[in-house]
Amino acid sequence: MGATPPPVPWSRGARVTLAAAALTLAGALLAHLAFVFLSIAPPNALSVRHRDAVEAYVQPEFGQDWKLFAPNPMQRNDAVGVRVNTLGPDGRYHQSEWINLTAQDIEAIHGNPAPSHVDQNMLRRAWDAYVATHSLKGDRPKGARGVMTRDYLERVVLQRIGSTWNGGRIVSVQVGGRFTLVDPPEWSSETPSDTTDYRLLPWWTVTEQDHRSL
Repeated sequence: MGATPPPVPWSRGARVTLAAAALTLAGALLAHLAFVFLSIAPPNALSVRHRDAVEAYVQPEFGQDWKLFAPNPMQRNDAVGVRVNTLGPDGRYHQSEWINLTAQDIEAIHGNPAPSHVDQNMLRRAWDAYVATHSLKGDRPKGARGVMTRDYLERVVLQRIGSTWNGGRIVSVQVGGRFTLVDPPEWSSETPSDTTDYRLLPWWTVTEQDHRSL
């Protein structure tokens, strides 16, 4: 058998052409990924500045109907607090100052590499569920779920503060919320909000039954 002929080396022009084609394809792929990423990422400096170019390239062939980050991060600062009426040993009633329960959760989270889901979300979710199932005027429950969310919020609050406060037995509580929108970033064209919204719930009577299994 004859010897196998050596492979014919690629010419310099062919190698240059292949290298140019590879670089072009890699650049096109990176550009495509960048445009798609900007179209589904939360608003940022690049996506806002080049919104028209991004949408012109992505839509409709490469449009996505899902979000890269779900759920979207909250854009307001919430603070849920409570104040209590207590019955002291002297038979007199006393009303406390507001107790910032959200601040207690934040303090428990700071510096913790693996914060509890309870500290992060329980109080906030209980408040959101109550607000979603009660009318703004009169705080009337919207169906059976409204009654359940009211009881749940009360139990979450009582679990945080206990059955006594400053030596007196807690006989009623009032929950309230304070909400302030987070200022938009400097590159945004949005106008910062300078208002704070408040919502006060009615006073709820507290009995020994309410503290069971807490």
